Amino acid sequence: MKGYGGTARCAAPSVSGRLCSCRVSARNSASVRPCSQIQPTSGFLAGGSARITAGGAGFLSGHTGELLKQSFNAGGRAASKVGRMRSPVKMCGIIGIFKHLGNCNVELYEGLLMLQHRGQDSAGMVTTDWTKFREHRGKGLVKDAFSSKKVLEKLKGSSGIGHVRYPTAGTSSVEEAQPFFVNSPLGIYLIHNGNLTNAPDLARDLQGSDSFFHRHLRTGSDSEVLLNVFADEIHRAHQACIQRGCENPGDHKKQFVLEAGAACMRRFQGAYSCISVVMGVGVVAFRDPNGIRPLVLGRRTSALGDEWCVASEDCAFGPIGFERVRDVRPGEMIIIDPEGNLTSSQCVDGRLNPCIFEYIYLSRPDSVLNDISVYNYQLALGTRLAKRIGESGWDVDVVVPVPDGSRPAAIQVCAELGLPYREGLVKNRYVGRTFIMPDQETREVSVRRKLNAMPAVFSGANVLLIDDSIVRGTTMSQIVDMVRNAGAKKVYLASASPPVKFPNVYGVDMPSRKEFVASGLTNEEVRDRLGADGLIYQSVEDLLAAGRELNPTISKFEASCFTGSYVSGDIDEDYLMDLETKGRGAKRNRSGRAANLVAL
Repeated sequence: MKGYGGTARCAAPSVSGRLCSCRVSARNSASVRPCSQIQPTSGFLAGGSARITAGGAGFLSGHTGELLKQSFNAGGRAASKVGRMRSPVKMCGIIGIFKHLGNCNVELYEGLLMLQHRGQDSAGMVTTDWTKFREHRGKGLVKDAFSSKKVLEKLKGSSGIGHVRYPTAGTSSVEEAQPFFVNSPLGIYLIHNGNLTNAPDLARDLQGSDSFFHRHLRTGSDSEVLLNVFADEIHRAHQACIQRGCENPGDHKKQFVLEAGAACMRRFQGAYSCISVVMGVGVVAFRDPNGIRPLVLGRRTSALGDEWCVASEDCAFGPIGFERVRDVRPGEMIIIDPEGNLTSSQCVDGRLNPCIFEYIYLSRPDSVLNDISVYNYQLALGTRLAKRIGESGWDVDVVVPVPDGSRPAAIQVCAELGLPYREGLVKNRYVGRTFIMPDQETREVSVRRKLNAMPAVFSGANVLLIDDSIVRGTTMSQIVDMVRNAGAKKVYLASASPPVKFPNVYGVDMPSRKEFVASGLTNEEVRDRLGADGLIYQSVEDLLAAGRELNPTISKFEASCFTGSYVSGDIDEDYLMDLETKGRGAKRNRSGRAANLVAL
């Protein structure tokens, strides 16, 4: 695999079952074994900075040495009833960094800035020098959560993880900001992007006799459930080893984490890309067997050896000097120990079924996910959309994108059809993305604050507006009004994606069919609700074909919000009804022209 130097070859199987072809630098040669090849050995928690008490709980020792001086440049089952538990943390951005020398706080901060589009409600960070953790979480944007220089300066340590979040329901309290922490075993911080669809069942297990410690959950977050199950499985691996008569447990803590990862992947349902810091083990990253949410591995070289970064998107790598190596594979766990050695294990069989909405809306155009350029994918959508527009017979004078995500598709439509491209909607960049606003009323107020239509572009023209997607119709119905008020004769709409008709249960804030403007309506009815003169959607077939063309190894994308087919296989109508009536979708309503819009 490009990006690795040296000659040591990874022995972990690929998603297809073949051996991985990546190369690992000789200095930091990885110890790589599939989880199925791990043999029981002795060892757990002996020495180091954690210990086991008679009750089995691990506690961190105190600070044992002077911290390294900060140096940014140093070394270069059936579906669960969701109504019983809400899942407030979704569409997040996560990043983890390992360095040999110097503090990683500034690089984590810069990486989070590059992932800010994935969440604007809160941000959090934890760093470690492998003797002590240092944590800070705050509400708002990254710059607000870490507004004080003193806050960053206190986050000393050569390794750490960071998280940006937005809530889908309930509180946006800093208590539900990540990372989450458990002190036993070892001391574990974890960040998560995705959604566990069986979180209620897992939570009941944690608080019942099957759990080692009858764990108490402080929040309603599925991410906290995920962390506690992970911790419980590490304990199980330890106890099983002790029952077999193991000696010197502390020599093999890494093995127990790998075993726990495999056990968790057999229990978890849904989507999860996670990064964790485990005291005495290292930075741990793993991805669900369907690879629904993205997770990318990066590397940079230093005088002391390779340094590593794992993030939701590789757009976070450039500003901090990392280069993309590859995507974390579905069902894979990666551990980067405190010496920088990388271990890769294919814990369970995986099949790549990435979320198609990542390429349409969620990810930055300068990211490459699952070997697909987001920008090239959006251009491909434009090529296919242009054909449908050309067949419509519309008399179009000018094409205008709805900023920002629709620009590549709009540019390609103009190139294919020979139409003039104009920027007619001016965006106020100091207003957040309406799609990820925490409630509908805030979204509606924010639309008119966010965009302004220029009469110089629209006056007397037949206008084709192109958007990347039309979900609730909140933004689009108001934009149509703006464009007409700016003098447009006719307003046509084209969506680069198909109509959204089904809930997303894998970590995107789309929980209820009631809120989708296209749900239960014909194309003409949606057009009238939005107030347009014409409406064209991308077809599902073209949407998926564009992705397969760019990466033929992907046989199926997670496109449930368009098709109603859920790749995890555990979602049925009862689950969706519970989600709509008791869960996150309980208070959601359809938007569009029929909704009562908030006037400014």
